[in-house]
Amino acid sequence: MTDTDGQQRSESFVLGALWSKVVERTQTALACGALQPISTSSESIEQNDLNFIVRVSSNLARKEAAGNKSQEKKNPFLPYEQDLFVADLSATHVALLNKFNVVDHHFLMITRHFERQESWLTLSDFSALAISLAAIDGLAFYNGGQAAGASQGHKHLQLVPLPLCEKDGLRMPLEVFLTPQSLKAGQLDVPFLHSVVPLSIDWMAAPQTIAMELSRYYRCLYAAVGLTEDDTPQPYNLLTTRRWMLLVPRLQESHACISVNALGFAGSLFVRDRNQLDQLKQLGPMSLLQAVTYPR
Repeated sequence: MTDTDGQQRSESFVLGALWSKVVERTQTALACGALQPISTSSESIEQNDLNFIVRVSSNLARKEAAGNKSQEKKNPFLPYEQDLFVADLSATHVALLNKFNVVDHHFLMITRHFERQESWLTLSDFSALAISLAAIDGLAFYNGGQAAGASQGHKHLQLVPLPLCEKDGLRMPLEVFLTPQSLKAGQLDVPFLHSVVPLSIDWMAAPQTIAMELSRYYRCLYAAVGLTEDDTPQPYNLLTTRRWMLLVPRLQESHACISVNALGFAGSLFVRDRNQLDQLKQLGPMSLLQAVTYPR
């Protein structure tokens, strides 16, 4: 595929084709069994004025069995399952459904060739992200390394459509802290190290143009939290919507055996069973986030 082909495809996605492809592929992948959603129930747990959505799994055994089998097949993205394929995003990235999704229409933006999940996000990555966010009003995120909750070593960004919740007019729990004042200050009312910035982007612009802006914000946020630009970035989570971008440095992947990825900082957590739910209630979800991050 040429760069021109990629740009032409990108322009069509901006007009809404990508969302149609996600919905269509979801239906066919469910019908053939390629897509295997994790069934959950959900509860709300409040701490520090944030009502976390906590999803409790009821069928993790299937995913774990598949994970054990995949140890022989080191990389599930090379080759990827054709039944999960959504679209060619660009010359460098394709979109795939998340095989074991918890949130409906959750998809991945993966590199066509192997790149390490721990490596820096590039203009090509941000171009794929720009194409996806321009087409779908969602929450895009990146788990920068195993300590940040990455479960696969092949570079992939992710996107879930918004809203994650529809309570009190919020599209996700975190929005209770996303006030104009906090965005201007670059800090939210949370007890862990982070940096946030409002985005002022024309989402109808060319993906390459948007990518350059997103990359600039990304590097500024990384520097703002005091991380150094080594060859390999220190572990972090990146969350972005059409309106803002948030970066959170990570200390460790889990605490009290409860894993945290980027969605945790949006106010959405996942636990394996009712025992972990009870443990989380006792600990407190904000305290969990504190335990896997650095203090402010």
